[in-house]
Formats: sequence, C-alpha cells, structure tokens
Amino acid sequence: MGKKVLPPQATVRRLSIYLRCLNLLDEEGVSVISSRELAERLDLNPAQVRKDLAYFGEFGKRGVGYSVLKLRDHIIQILGLQKTRLVGIIGAGGRLGHALALYKGFEKRNFKVVALFDKDPHVLNQVYGEAGPIHHISELPRLVKALGIEILILCVPAEAIPEVFEYVLLSGARAVLNFAPVKLSSTEEVTVHNVDLAMELESLSYHLGIRETGLPNEWP
Repeated sequence: MGKKVLPPQATVRRLSIYLRCLNLLDEEGVSVISSRELAERLDLNPAQVRKDLAYFGEFGKRGVGYSVLKLRDHIIQILGLQKTRLVGIIGAGGRLGHALALYKGFEKRNFKVVALFDKDPHVLNQVYGEAGPIHHISELPRLVKALGIEILILCVPAEAIPEVFEYVLLSGARAVLNFAPVKLSSTEEVTVHNVDLAMELESLSYHLGIRETGLPNEWP
C-alpha cells in the first residue's frame, strides 16, 4: 500500500477558496459544477482544481462534474470544520487584537473567540464582544485547558513574543496564528502560521512598481 502524501499548503489554502465558491453556488441554486466551470469562477486552471481535490479522494463523475453539496460537505470534513473550533486572542488590548475580538465573521466559518488575553493593566477586565473580559496572560494555560481552546491568535509586539510563546507552549493549545513581526516555527505540539502584514504590503508595492514603470531590463 502506497504511502499517503501530504498536500502542499497552497492546496490546503485553495480548499478554503473552493468552499466559499461552493457556498455561493448553493445560494445560486447550482447543483452540479465541472472542474472547468469551477476553475473559471476562481481564475484557476481546471487541471489544478482536479489535482487539488485528488489529494483527498475522488469526488466527481467524469463527464458530469461535482455535486456542489457533496463536494462542499467533503471539504468541510477535510478542513475539520464540522465542529466549532474555539479561539483565544493574545494582545486583545491592542488595535488589531481589539478588531479581531469584535469581528463577527469567525462564527460563520465555525470559529468562536471565547477568551481574550493581555498584560497591560490598563486593559485588563475590559469586555470586547461576547468573549468576556480580558484576562492577564498568566491565566492562559489555565483557561486554554478549562475552555478547550485549540487556536491562539497572537497580536503582540515583537519584544513580547519570547514570554508569550512560553505561555503558549505551557497552555497545550495546538495551533497559532501569529501576526507579530517575528517568524515563529511549528513544534511537534503546535502548528504555527505566520502572517507578516508588512511583507504583504511590500509585495504589493513591488507589483505596483511593475505596473508603473514596467519590468526593467536589468535590476540595479
């Protein structure tokens, strides 16, 4: 029996795009869609769509296409979204953490923010949204275990990361979405995804420059 191959992270990210598209198709009353039609809606190659889905099994019928509802349900299972994932936000007293704490879109995707953390005494016990008061970061290990939090979102400055990540490792949380301007590595216990907003803006600036001046014959 052949060894299973883990799909690339880019494929997993595209599953989320497929899921959103399938939800829209269901709202439009579309029951069946081909890989070509799905690819056209998402500006992708049909072969890429088929290759992505093939990592997880066979879902469509040749010459017919994919059942929108069945494929949507399969992707929900693959992404582990058949149950609500509980989330905590560290750095909830800052502007980004505050905004994420108040964001209403998480629950539509089966994520629920249930606890907020910070160490700034000026924001402790303040209540944002439905997640309750902001707790001191030292409460993280206890509350992660008590509430069953699986995912932590880090919205802290770079200098706070060493202390914060120690608490994360002690907490037993299994996944981290890191917005701090410091790259964190996954461990055997914790999967980390880093989001560097400055890097994304720099990439956009590069593409704007190409549009403005064209691709140079040679770089300086």
